[in-house]
Amino acid sequence: MHTPNSSQPNNSSSRQPVWFLPHGAGPCFFMEWQPADAWLAMRTFMQQIPHTLPQPPQAILCISAHWIENSFTLGSGAQPSLLYDYYGFPPHTYQLSYPAAGAPWLAQRAAELLQQAAIPAQQNPSRGFDHGMFIPLKVIFPAAQIPVVQLSLQASMDPRLHLQAGRALAPLREQGVAIIGSGMSFHNMRGYGKPPFAPISDRFDQWLCTTVEAHAELRAARLCDWQQAPEAHLCHPPGAEEHLIPLMLIAGAAGDDPGKQVFSDRVMETTLSAFRFA
Repeated sequence: MHTPNSSQPNNSSSRQPVWFLPHGAGPCFFMEWQPADAWLAMRTFMQQIPHTLPQPPQAILCISAHWIENSFTLGSGAQPSLLYDYYGFPPHTYQLSYPAAGAPWLAQRAAELLQQAAIPAQQNPSRGFDHGMFIPLKVIFPAAQIPVVQLSLQASMDPRLHLQAGRALAPLREQGVAIIGSGMSFHNMRGYGKPPFAPISDRFDQWLCTTVEAHAELRAARLCDWQQAPEAHLCHPPGAEEHLIPLMLIAGAAGDDPGKQVFSDRVMETTLSAFRFA
């Protein structure tokens, strides 16, 4: 049984994989959509994730595309509130709940690991959970019994820095911490729903799959040069690449573990994928 208020992890836990997951569009999994089944495959995929784990995580470290700071920042509150940081959705989606506990011990340990790698890091005890965290985790772990810490992106969006940060945080996996990057493999708001973007997203997605499934050294080199990928700037416009950058941190935390595309679907005329490293 999980103990969300525990001050330290159970070190007997199995080593956890790391994931890059698409988190959908706002609260899309909890509202009507047109077409009605637009997000069904993604939701079903997420619901199956717990069955693929070596055992339930002791805690979750979630890197959300929706939190950006000048230095890496960890939410360190014991019981964070929710940030309904989406706009124009049905009223009931602003009443969604996800009462997962925070994990101050994890925030402290993650900050220490980053600082030991000469990467500035700080903690924020008052920052709540944004929808990049609570929407997908509400699907994956609906009971909200696993404590969660959110980690921000760093505002430079430097892929090398985020890879380095992921490498620094990799030891957390040995403590039963699941590390999840929450973003989107395609995120151009002007492209969603437009048929000409289907082949554009396909070409970038194919490059992304080849990159993730390469050996670790080549994978890192290609991710650092992601802007040279086919259709890169049409899939992640300059200055708006925050939904891809969590993948860099996840790839760093993967170490030498192989990566694999574990989900792909056509949604709103674009290809969206998820990746697991283990």
